[in-house]
Amino acid sequence: MAYSGMAAMAYRGIPATCHNLQSVKRVPIQFKHFPTSLGVSNSDQPGLRGDSKMKLSSYRDAASSCRSSNTIVQLLDLSEEVKTVVEFDFNKYMHAKAISVNQALDRAVPLRFPQKLHESMRYSILSGGKRVRPVLCIAACELVGGTEELAMPIACAIEMIHVMTLLHDDMPCLDNDDIRRGKPTNHKVFGEGTALIAGVALLSVAFEHIAVSTSKTVGNDRILRMVSELGRTTGSQGIMGGQFLDLVSEGDASVNLQTLQWIHAHKTAVLLESSVVCGAIIGGASEDEIERIRRYASCVGILFQVVDDILDVTKSSEELGKTAGKDLMSDKATYPKLMGLEKSKQFSIELLDRAKKELSYFDPAKTAPLLALADYIAFRQK
Repeated sequence: MAYSGMAAMAYRGIPATCHNLQSVKRVPIQFKHFPTSLGVSNSDQPGLRGDSKMKLSSYRDAASSCRSSNTIVQLLDLSEEVKTVVEFDFNKYMHAKAISVNQALDRAVPLRFPQKLHESMRYSILSGGKRVRPVLCIAACELVGGTEELAMPIACAIEMIHVMTLLHDDMPCLDNDDIRRGKPTNHKVFGEGTALIAGVALLSVAFEHIAVSTSKTVGNDRILRMVSELGRTTGSQGIMGGQFLDLVSEGDASVNLQTLQWIHAHKTAVLLESSVVCGAIIGGASEDEIERIRRYASCVGILFQVVDDILDVTKSSEELGKTAGKDLMSDKATYPKLMGLEKSKQFSIELLDRAKKELSYFDPAKTAPLLALADYIAFRQK
């Protein structure tokens, strides 16, 4: 499907197939900061009559059946029962943001003395990846009136922290992985000692980068709040706590769904949550906006892990770009293991719907990137 640019479509009734979507009249609409294609459905909006709910539900099914680079954002005019669909080119948005993030990371982690250490740091930080967390940060900042330029330092810091967790997670003392993003893992290339130090160095540089690169653009109160948010995120009540419990739970048949939820809420979801919260903070969001965005991200974070667990048992190493079936081999508790594959898939859709509802408070056009990212995480294939 070709890129469609910035456009909106208004029509009565709900199309039954993807083909019908193409025949709807399009009306231009202006977007700030982003051209693109994606979408969401707010089928549980209060005040909708039963027939409208049914139509929205059937439309969501139709939209879900034609997943490609484009998703559909649904908006409903309750007074006239006229639905507006905003086309948002998600692939184009992600590609543009990833290029900006990569360029900023290249500048933030230059090659310097000691050279081998910085080569190791750059090997992992510049090895590609989808850049989901920094893009979430930028999108949240833009949602509340900020800009990509304003959010970029904190977005880069978040990616440094994320890469640190991957680098350490791959090491023999933890997951002992040989492949990451389709390439040999850092410790396979540079050795375990260098990889360990490189990860710690990335964590330190992340906090330094926040302090140095944002001090001239926002007040100290916002910087302090972001540093506090990320400090909690990386500590014993965040990533490290989740990682520890994940490690000691291997092979433990007594691990239940509640424990699994705690592990992944802290090991995986918490950094996704902090990404959007920090983006909202630096963008100048109100307390109410920050909490709404936090709840959205909490659902998206758990969703990411549920989908990750599903892919681990349904995809090959070649398809994933990393070792498949590792959780099964190490006898880890996963959502498919505790809930079953089909119920895990159902849970992922429930999380997706809950995440989208939290964004219904905001300007629908500005929520498009965050709605798109939620759909991307839910329906990704690697």
